[in-house]
Amino acid sequence: MRYVDGFVIPIKKNKVNAYKKMAILGKKTWMKHGALDYYECVGAKLQAPWGTPFNKQYKLKSDETLIFAFIVYKSKKHRDLVNKKVHKEFDEMNMEMEMPFDVKRFTTGEFKVIVSS
Repeated sequence: MRYVDGFVIPIKKNKVNAYKKMAILGKKTWMKHGALDYYECVGAKLQAPWGTPFNKQYKLKSDETLIFAFIVYKSKKHRDLVNKKVHKEFDEMNMEMEMPFDVKRFTTGEFKVIVSS
């Protein structure tokens, strides 16, 4: 059964391009180590007519939007193996990376896929 790492990240709109550069490096690294798919998406319309809109849920200011990202793996075991390799590579790069978002507001979780195409 597929397994997913998911992320929702509030970000200043003027930091999206800096985030995209970081995301491209992330995509190359995760895919190189075996992730099945990798998505980084930026908010286009966050006020929904039903449910709690993302902008309200995350208390977004007018100069902010959201990144919605997810990485797909074959299974939980595969996810753990891929992430171990990714983190090892990033540790070996030993680079200081300034995050273009407030890490205290970002959320993440692991998900089991229950329906897919």
